Amino acid sequence: MDMASLSSTLLFIAFVAYLVATFLFGGAVKSSNAQTTKSFDRWGKLAIIVTIIGFIANLGYFITRWIAAGHAPVSNLFEFTTAFGMMVVGAFILIYFIYKTPALGLFALPIALIIIAYASMFPTEITPLIPALKSYWLTIHVITAAMGEAILAISAVAGFIYLLKNIDLTKKSKERFWIEAVMYVLVLVIGFVVSTVSFSLADYSAEYSYISKDETEHTIEYTVPALFGMNESVAITEGAFEPLVEMPPLVNAKKLTTVVWSILFGTAIYLLLRLILRKRIATVLQPLTKKSNSQLMDEIGYRSVLIGFPVFTLGALIFAMIWAHEAWSRFWGWDPKEVWALITFLFYAVFLHLRLSKGWEGKKSAWIALIGFIIIMFNLIAVNLILAGLHSYA
Repeated sequence: MDMASLSSTLLFIAFVAYLVATFLFGGAVKSSNAQTTKSFDRWGKLAIIVTIIGFIANLGYFITRWIAAGHAPVSNLFEFTTAFGMMVVGAFILIYFIYKTPALGLFALPIALIIIAYASMFPTEITPLIPALKSYWLTIHVITAAMGEAILAISAVAGFIYLLKNIDLTKKSKERFWIEAVMYVLVLVIGFVVSTVSFSLADYSAEYSYISKDETEHTIEYTVPALFGMNESVAITEGAFEPLVEMPPLVNAKKLTTVVWSILFGTAIYLLLRLILRKRIATVLQPLTKKSNSQLMDEIGYRSVLIGFPVFTLGALIFAMIWAHEAWSRFWGWDPKEVWALITFLFYAVFLHLRLSKGWEGKKSAWIALIGFIIIMFNLIAVNLILAGLHSYA
């Protein structure tokens, strides 16, 4: 077995281990609710052992792919997103050994699973680096930024648990609406996976020619029916689906099409779940937070931001500017990814300001942590998939 095949196998093992560990953490939470201490300890210990096994396999994937590629596996969406998912699990393991709270694993691991499943929908082939990426500063910048985002993700998980426990879901309110909206967004990511797999199984493919922003002609292949066409696109494949709308050069119409199909599939899945469950998804999950300690979750959320914010700042801004200067001879260029990294930085700076000087704790802090993670995911998904820029290769 070559290194590339070994790395894929290790990633699959990690995915399965995280899935099994999620159910084991669920057993620990149920034991906690039933107040059976021995069962709680047994389920909790088994769950964290399986999680660590999965993390070691995940780390093995990262190392073997690095060896196979000859460079750090963080140069495209598949590689970066799988690394991000791995680091979310790593951040959770660290927090777990400090606070020993299984509810965190029950909600953190599914987030990592969704992230890895999302990553697997992108091309997984190992490709040579373009000149701008041949720098050790790229490796330092991306790994540090992903590490910071992963720690910040744990603050959102803790905030989500806090809100699920403390929001009255039996009464109509803005809080009930928005917590369910978060569940809907998570289902949309699952919709992306389902739509990609569905059209892949149908073996759908269509080629179009288009004019890029530098006024040169290129060809592009769609693997889903083209709802949006590239600038001045013309179908090459006979009988190809005619785009409904033509987009300007700034927008990557192929990726926008993927996003819209994901929304359509995700919405259908969400409505189907609501039909089967006959209640809101948040209402189904709320009992799992019954025994969680609200004060502890608030502390985990705050401390995760205290650790994650400086790590993110170092990777996404400082190291990024050093690499940008080396790659493009300038420190800052208002590229979409750069702008959203700055927005993320400013958001968490405001979070810490409000927490420290205004005493925003509890629900306020939890909501801000959750919004912060939505900003991170928007940067990862929407900015990468829709807006064209210097980071489009990612």
